[in-house]
Amino acid sequence: MARVEEDELGRALRAAQDGDEESFRMLYRDVQPRLIRFAGALVGGDAEDVTSEAWLQIARDLPSFRGDLDGFRGWTATITRHRALDHLRRKSRRPGSDLPIEELVSMAADTDTEVDALDGIATGDALRLIGELPPDQAEAVLLRVVVGLDAKSAGKVLGKRPGAVRTAAYRGLRRLAERLPAPREDAADARPLVRGDKSGGTGAEGVT
Repeated sequence: MARVEEDELGRALRAAQDGDEESFRMLYRDVQPRLIRFAGALVGGDAEDVTSEAWLQIARDLPSFRGDLDGFRGWTATITRHRALDHLRRKSRRPGSDLPIEELVSMAADTDTEVDALDGIATGDALRLIGELPPDQAEAVLLRVVVGLDAKSAGKVLGKRPGAVRTAAYRGLRRLAERLPAPREDAADARPLVRGDKSGGTGAEGVT
């Protein structure tokens, strides 16, 4: 079912580039929840303003976009990040978040991410824990877990190599995992806290 949905969204991307409004709305419904949570982690309660600005640019530049669905998600995240940083510069304040914790946790993507590292975190602590990570690790975790990008796409957003993003996400997730309660011994299907990366390696290369 998920694969069919991804294929349908891929077709919608092409149709939206040709001006089909219903296809554009389909893309918006897929991407906006991810972007609003990503922006929320950067600018707090101003996330809607930031994503509104981002969508103005997305709609304007969509016909000239070149890439697949994953590339589109990464492209929209890049635009949103730029708008968020512009917003913070205008406000002259550091990133914060007023986003409800449960919304961030419930938005974790389910493909090609280390989502399992967030399993078991109390919703009241999730954003605080992520916010306590070093900035590079926090952004890597947000892009991988919240937006659902793979390491290559997240690297493009941050202007870093995929390996650097994998390492930052791995280190951040390990820090989060160390703060989680130990899994129950009677757990029937316990899963590892940090999963491998489809794009190669676990991200642990060089980690001490």
